[in-house]
Amino acid sequence: MIVRDFNKIIEEDRSRVVSDAQWSSVRMLLADDGMGFSFHITFLEPGSEHMFEYKNHFESVYCMQGKGSITDVATGETHEIKPGVMYALDQHDRHILRAEEELVMACCFNPPVTGKEVHQADGSYALESA
Repeated sequence: MIVRDFNKIIEEDRSRVVSDAQWSSVRMLLADDGMGFSFHITFLEPGSEHMFEYKNHFESVYCMQGKGSITDVATGETHEIKPGVMYALDQHDRHILRAEEELVMACCFNPPVTGKEVHQADGSYALESA
């Protein structure tokens, strides 16, 4: 059994906190936990806009707090993001995520991330070799 306390991670294990200028992500589960997926709590700054395309990963995201939108770049379709809304990137969808208010999101990645990834220029993460 794996039990982790979000508050202890942010206070004591900064190696599990990944961030850039407009977002931060607390990595609760990573690849080395052996679960087959990773689980993160991610915070997006109000007024920020992010272009992502996870070519090597599937992601599902659940909004716990805040307000924003997600646009599917291929179709131009935009969806409201608010507490209770989930989206899943089942086609490695290139998307634009906008935070009108601070967004607090619970995210799962498959395959799991290691915690050392950085976004590439195209908004994706490289696939870690086994």
